[in-house]
Amino acid sequence: MLLQCNMRKILFFVLLLALLPQIRVQGQGMSGPWKGKLKAGTQELTMALHIDEGKKSVTMDIIEQGAVGLEMQVKTLTDDSLLVSIPKLMLTFSGKRTGDKIKGTFVQRLQPLDVEMERGEVTFNRPQEPVPPFPYQTEEVFFDNPSANVTLAGTLTYPVGYKKRKHPPVVLMVTGSGAENRDEEIFYHKPFLVIADWLARHGIASLRYDDRGFAKSTGVFNGATTQDFSGDAEAGIRYLRSLGKFSKVGLLGHSEGGGIGYMLAAEDAIDFLVSLSGPACKIDTLMMVQLNLISRSQGAARDICKTPEDASNYLKATSPGNKWMEYFIAMDLRPYVAKTHCPVLALGAENDLNVPPSVNNEALERCLPKNPKNVIKVYPGLSHLFHHSPTGNPILAPHIEETISPEVLQDISEWILLVAED
Repeated sequence: MLLQCNMRKILFFVLLLALLPQIRVQGQGMSGPWKGKLKAGTQELTMALHIDEGKKSVTMDIIEQGAVGLEMQVKTLTDDSLLVSIPKLMLTFSGKRTGDKIKGTFVQRLQPLDVEMERGEVTFNRPQEPVPPFPYQTEEVFFDNPSANVTLAGTLTYPVGYKKRKHPPVVLMVTGSGAENRDEEIFYHKPFLVIADWLARHGIASLRYDDRGFAKSTGVFNGATTQDFSGDAEAGIRYLRSLGKFSKVGLLGHSEGGGIGYMLAAEDAIDFLVSLSGPACKIDTLMMVQLNLISRSQGAARDICKTPEDASNYLKATSPGNKWMEYFIAMDLRPYVAKTHCPVLALGAENDLNVPPSVNNEALERCLPKNPKNVIKVYPGLSHLFHHSPTGNPILAPHIEETISPEVLQDISEWILLVAED
């Protein structure tokens, strides 16, 4: 009897092991990450879905467009069927699962595209991203913007070999437009993380923070304007000065963040400014050129805007009720630039389609007060993200391994250390 019982156990476990792969696949159902390719005309876009059957939730990423975590309305979600939509974007996706494949149809504005998806996360190689252990100290910090009832969460990074009696220079990092985390994570790159690591290894401290209402920061992002974000950055500058640990306190801003740098510099709030493609001109003029350049890079046969007014009307029509857009498109950064008396390192990129130097640098050179420490430089072959890109087309950004050109990093650290000597 004992032998028979043992044989039954052995047979049971053998059968169980044989069934495990089937149980695992059936148990997964639709839940988990999925990825596939959309062929839209001459473009190939990477689509990702994150499905949770238990919570009846689905989010979508369109990687090359920088769209991440778009929440979808779930109409059908079963073990093998899916129907979801984003009504505001006139977008639907329907799919049928067979094993580890989903055959589906993506429809936007009545244009259907077939897509086959497979299980797995979308990943890209990022050789410049630092990994722990780090040779420097980092600290999770919080600072308040009391006028807006906002608390910003960030990472304060000290330079290698930091000691309390030494007072290194420090920069506050301010992100570009759109809700972004402290690493300015975009297109699967983390430029602020890479910059903070580089600065720490070259004697410079930094504070990077999550935008209001995003990640660990409180407040509401939607409805906030560039002026509001400028208030958050000013609170960060006050916080750094209050610590008494640093010598010069500057701002390093990318895109809209660089424009915010001129706004604070005009108030003498910072000791120096590093502007990475920060707008310095009229925004409606800049957006006219940007819209035309990007649309042509993605296959348009003609310009979509002929005048700055065209650009303003187009953007307001495509983003009705967007307070940030209404405020931003009406801005003129030139008066702020004209009042910027601190040293400025204004960097631009030849293949930048968002803030093209051909438009921006004209305003910079005309309006920025003379200062022997000012540097205006344009890098050949770089995009808006300051990595090497043959055309600057943002669609290429996720597939480029380089996060930021080493030459740009070197120039930033050398210039800050030079300015900090005084």
